[in-house]
Amino acid sequence: QVQLVESGGGLVQAGGSLRLSCAASIRTFSRYAMGWFRQAPGKEREFVAAISWSVRSTYYADSVKGRFTISRDNAKNTVYLQMNSLKPEDTAVYYCAAPRDTGWGSAYLSLDAYDFWGQGTQVTVSS
Repeated sequence: QVQLVESGGGLVQAGGSLRLSCAASIRTFSRYAMGWFRQAPGKEREFVAAISWSVRSTYYADSVKGRFTISRDNAKNTVYLQMNSLKPEDTAVYYCAAPRDTGWGSAYLSLDAYDFWGQGTQVTVSS
């Protein structure tokens, strides 16, 4: 049974920073891509960032490019999302996600590529 547990959310002023963590109970964590998504009230869940199993490749949504950084520590089975220069429009529940397969590519920008989801962590950015 795969479990993903996010942490690190909170309330921050615009321009501030937060670092989200996602601890994964995946035996062969280093073989899988990982993704971060977010969902604001009244909106659909949207892609934020993804990282390949090898750490060599990443994808970002245009709205966060240059401000957010996804990384992973395979020895700790953990993926991170460093969020800088936060804006009120970044307010959302942030979810990490893992796929069932070991692939990589642009398909991993889609929710459909992921099979396992965490419970989410709330990020609120005040203006």
